[in-house]
Amino acid sequence: MASDTYHEPLELISEPTKDLHRAISSLMEELEAVDWYQQRAGATQDPELRAVLEHNRDEETEHAMMVLEWIRRNNPVFDKNIATYVNKQGPIVGLEAAAEGKTGAAGDKPSAGARAPTRGAPRRNDGSLGIGSLKGT
Repeated sequence: MASDTYHEPLELISEPTKDLHRAISSLMEELEAVDWYQQRAGATQDPELRAVLEHNRDEETEHAMMVLEWIRRNNPVFDKNIATYVNKQGPIVGLEAAAEGKTGAAGDKPSAGARAPTRGAPRRNDGSLGIGSLKGT
């Protein structure tokens, strides 16, 4: 039963949260199917069966991306992170720093295609967390 995967009482969970849960669960299922088909295609010695399994894997990938796009459109945090990390060049772990206008993890300069975050308060570049002084000065 789908409600078995909720961690809070259903009556306390909003409909948008339930929809996001449905989408995330579906994305996980699609990615699991991609993995299964990939393993089976990689294991078989029959070329025709491999072609069928690879076709099925690719269909599941399409389904996963459709769900991911729904999630992106309906969740600003996913939208921001997809904009930061997907379809970008350079070291993946350096993309966050590049998006914030800082030097990347390996000393890389921000890439030309990196987009700065567009939501929330402006980030400070002085190393501060921006929450005020803990020393009271």
